[in-house]
Amino acid sequence: MEKLLKKCQIRNKLVRECLAECLGVYILILFGCGSVAQVTTSQDKKGQYLSINLGFALGVTFGVFASRGVSGAHLNPAVSLSLCFLGRHPWIKLPFYVFFQVLGAFLAAATVGLQYYDAIQAYSGGKLTVTGPTATAGIFSTYPADYLSVWGGVMDQVIGTAALLLCVLALGDQGHGPLPDGLQPILVGGVVLVIGISMGSNSGYALNPARDLGPRLFTFIAGWGVEVFRAGGGWWWVPIVAPCVGALLGTLIYELMIEVHHPTSSSEQQSPGQGVIEGKPVLELEGVEPDSGKTT
Repeated sequence: MEKLLKKCQIRNKLVRECLAECLGVYILILFGCGSVAQVTTSQDKKGQYLSINLGFALGVTFGVFASRGVSGAHLNPAVSLSLCFLGRHPWIKLPFYVFFQVLGAFLAAATVGLQYYDAIQAYSGGKLTVTGPTATAGIFSTYPADYLSVWGGVMDQVIGTAALLLCVLALGDQGHGPLPDGLQPILVGGVVLVIGISMGSNSGYALNPARDLGPRLFTFIAGWGVEVFRAGGGWWWVPIVAPCVGALLGTLIYELMIEVHHPTSSSEQQSPGQGVIEGKPVLELEGVEPDSGKTT
């Protein structure tokens, strides 16, 4: 077996990083959307809103543990974009990271759809709908609450993702002193949990273009149809664009208010996020969010 595994070893560093990102996002969405599926199809009998928040938070935690040593565990195109702007991640790698992050989310949504196929059919009466009392598209992607305007949704996602980046950068900032190895992924999961508890009711807390787009593409292909792009007044672009804006805003705020003011020494302190480029376990990542239009 050891000889066989050695033959499967990939030597190209970028390919290894992309596979790690794909698997990390897969774990995140598998547990996150799986928790939404359980709560929705059981009609809140086997879990509630907190269950979904815990599912996404722990999904992020284990996704980071799985991929951080190889790719730095971005698990989120908005995070990768922010690191590129900071000069801590090569721009040339960005499209590859994004593609595999979306792919991981798509494959995880397909897995959840397969696992909960019978439950979804029974709950929806065999009709795959995006809106209505037995809608099931929200198991996989986020949709706005009935009262939420598009502008309100944009602000919701910008604020939520900015908060995510503020906390993630703070956790990785060596200027505050190093955290015990292995604690960062748990705390990042805690950040996702508190954002879900405090900011999840408007539209679910996507915060992550890959987390929303990958599963939405799955529902489009799997039978929900083009309505997944039309619902909510054409909502689909908001969880893609707004998190990128929010991530850059949160990064800028943290850099200007905290990191640039750290005192320097003869042995320059390592910048937060540097370990990501070197493949060391740091913190970065990703987003999440449950279905806000329904149980979440």
